[in-house]
Amino acid sequence: MASSLRNIRHVIVKSLTYTYSSPPKSFLGLRNSFCNFYASKASKLERVQQPIEITDDIPTSGISRPLSEILKELNKKVPDTLLKVRVEPDGFSAKYLPWHIANRILNLHAPEWSGEVRSITYSADGKTVSVVYRVTLYGTDAEMHRESTGTAQVNVQGYGNAVQFAESMAFRRACARFGLGLHLYHEDMS
Repeated sequence: MASSLRNIRHVIVKSLTYTYSSPPKSFLGLRNSFCNFYASKASKLERVQQPIEITDDIPTSGISRPLSEILKELNKKVPDTLLKVRVEPDGFSAKYLPWHIANRILNLHAPEWSGEVRSITYSADGKTVSVVYRVTLYGTDAEMHRESTGTAQVNVQGYGNAVQFAESMAFRRACARFGLGLHLYHEDMS
């Protein structure tokens, strides 16, 4: 048993070395070469008798796509079932896209995205905090970033603290600059 596990580990390490030493031109090519290499080695371990047949039916949304296609997907209207409603102290209610849903949508359509807090600034009186957040999308042809700010009262009540609240707001606004949830900012105008 230990010998079989050692052999499998060796096959996986060897296959990773193989796939990165002569990279194919696309993700599907990488996946096919990895699976076929592993299948040929695994048959020697009596795990698989034939090479694995890979089809293009597996969704690869966001992987190795031009930036224009990613932006087209992000600009689609977000279903109401994914939205939340926030009621302000003055009675005004607004729909919003929670940060974790925006994160999942980016992971689906632009898995190569990255995000970072650029700055955290407290007001002179110490009552508010502002966060600048940058979201970067990577396509096969280009990369693009958008930044936005979020501000919160330091004495905010609820989940997390003021910095987390401001960061969440800034992240959602940066996503909206790519079109993700942008319809929420103007749907009440119609």
